[in-house]
Parts: sequence; structure tokens; C-alpha cells
Amino acid sequence: MRSLNMSNEKKRDAIVGLENDHQKSKVSFVLKDGTPKKNVKILKGALEVSEERLVSKYGDLHALGEEIIKSDPEIDVEKTGRLIQRTKKLYLNKDGNIAYRVNLLEIIRNPDGTEKDRRDIVKSDANVLGEIPLQWTGKRFPRDEAIKKFVFTKNYQIKHVSGLTYDFLYDMAKSLQETNSLMFVGGGKKGTDPIVLARGGVPYRGFLEGKVKDDKYCLILHLTNLELKGVL
Repeated sequence: MRSLNMSNEKKRDAIVGLENDHQKSKVSFVLKDGTPKKNVKILKGALEVSEERLVSKYGDLHALGEEIIKSDPEIDVEKTGRLIQRTKKLYLNKDGNIAYRVNLLEIIRNPDGTEKDRRDIVKSDANVLGEIPLQWTGKRFPRDEAIKKFVFTKNYQIKHVSGLTYDFLYDMAKSLQETNSLMFVGGGKKGTDPIVLARGGVPYRGFLEGKVKDDKYCLILHLTNLELKGVL
């Protein structure tokens, strides 16, 4: 279980647990003979028979098409279709050679797909367990409104690690249930920074949802990086 440093509405903070508990499906898929199915990776083709290499070799697509009809140069009978297991991701330059120095860029596009801006990708540091806790901002969103406005891509259950943190989290969940709302939480001193779970990870906006029943509580941290907007 991971750890999370967060504050409550009284600006008191505590280290609590953060867990993403995926429930396994009760449905299993098997083959005709009853054996479990498994996913495999099959080699589609080697670099030497890629479209770019073949076009360069034969001159143009028309000439390549004629050669494919004659001799199937796009198929390497020794390699195509082989099962592969361990793979590594490599970046290639325009000549098809391994690129050892790569600058990754983030491309921002307009709604119509045209490029708006490009910039170097900056790897942000994780901020869920730093000296500054995630802030309970006081900004509440009605539950029905939030689910129509944001796409929640990740959900984590926040758990207590001691008797003191039980009371800490129970009060949060109770407050949210009584107001039927989600609480916006964020990083930084003012809670305006995005939540980053791991170094270089995707920045998210966070929303807390809470429910209580008798002496039990459930506190969920919903994360989103996508907001739904109306069509103009």
C-alpha cells in the first residue's frame, strides 16, 4: 500500500494509505479444449522489410507494388510470425538507425487537430508524499455535476493506518456524504497544483468522495485529466 500526505479542512495533515484495489473478473476465457487463453506477441516484420526500406530500395510505391506481386519482398520467411517475449522500446532516426539522444516534445493541438504549440516535456516530481500535503481546498462540486463534467480515469481508496488517522478520514467522508459533494484537492501550498503520483507521471486533478455507514467509511480519491465541455 502506498502512502499519501494530505490535509483536512482544519489544515491538519497526516500520512495515510493509498490503494488501488482492482477486483478480478469472475468470468474467464478458455479455448475449445478448456485450457486458459493467453496473449502472445507475434513479430509482424523486421526493419529490413518495412515499407520505408522497401520504397527506398525499389524507388517508389508503384515499383514496390509490382515487386510484391512477383516475389513478396515484404515477407521475411525466417522472422515474420515468430513469437516474441522480451522487448525493449527504441527510438529510430529518419534513416532507421537507433537514436541514442532523444528530446521528447509535447505537442498541443487545437480542437480541429492543427498544431498550436510544442514544448519540451518536463518530468514533474511526485507530490503525494512531500513536505507539503495535498490540500483540502474547500471547493465542493455536487456529485451529479462532477460526473457530467469530468472523466475520472483513476480511482484510489484512501485508508487509515492508525486509530488517529481513522478519525481523521472518517470525518472527511462524513462531511462529504452530508453535503452530497466531491471535494477538490490539489498540490502546493494553495492546492492549485496538479497531483503527480510518480516522477514524470501524468498530472491529474483530484476529487474526494466519501461515504459512511455506522462506524465504517469509504473515502475515494478520483483523478482526472480530461474535462468534458459542451459543443459550441
